[in-house]
Amino acid sequence: MMNETFSMTTKPSTLPVISSRHVNFWFGDGDLRKQVLFDVSMEVASGEIVLLTGPSGSGKTTLLTLIGALRRVRSGELNVLSRSLHTASMEDLVEVRRDIGFIFQQHNLLPFMTARQNVELMFQLHPEISRSEASQKTVEILTSVGLADRLDYHPARLSGGQKQRVAVARALVTTPSLILADEPTAALDSQSGRDVVTLLQELARSHNTPILMVTHDPRILDVADRIINMEDGRVHSVE
Repeated sequence: MMNETFSMTTKPSTLPVISSRHVNFWFGDGDLRKQVLFDVSMEVASGEIVLLTGPSGSGKTTLLTLIGALRRVRSGELNVLSRSLHTASMEDLVEVRRDIGFIFQQHNLLPFMTARQNVELMFQLHPEISRSEASQKTVEILTSVGLADRLDYHPARLSGGQKQRVAVARALVTTPSLILADEPTAALDSQSGRDVVTLLQELARSHNTPILMVTHDPRILDVADRIINMEDGRVHSVE
């Protein structure tokens, strides 16, 4: 369960947190052009847990990277956290990333850093937060995900589930306005995967923080408010 000592500030809005309209994306140009997203339109509201499902190569991860301001839309409109990403400058895209928590299939922890250090690293993007406050928030979030006794363990001494919990803590510690997760349970056993998703579900419910999650994992479909199925770069169905 999330520890009550770790608090997050809700940022209410009547606008969708994510809104895409006829979004297209392709790699390369001319004869080398390969289009991977076609006319994608979708919305995610505050507090929603939305799963993106579909076969490999259907464009799910590419769409997630566009929403996360890691790539630029080729055509169409994409608004995230009240910012127009399709017209944003590179500086604007960097600012958007500061408000998003990313969780990946592979935890991507730095092996030479402890759990505490891996989480504290996120505050380099937030120089307005003092080192003492950053340290306090780090301990609070790691405690809230059940790792109070693993603060100074390096990744090599953590189980797969514990590593992914550190990754979740790292994504949450700067109180993001949006969580994007790309196959966060794929490398975990059934119980560890369920534990990670439960943590994310508590975040969404308790703090009105939306989550958009790419998954192939049928074990976690029950946590979703909606499921968006993609095929061949298009939104195929919404459940």
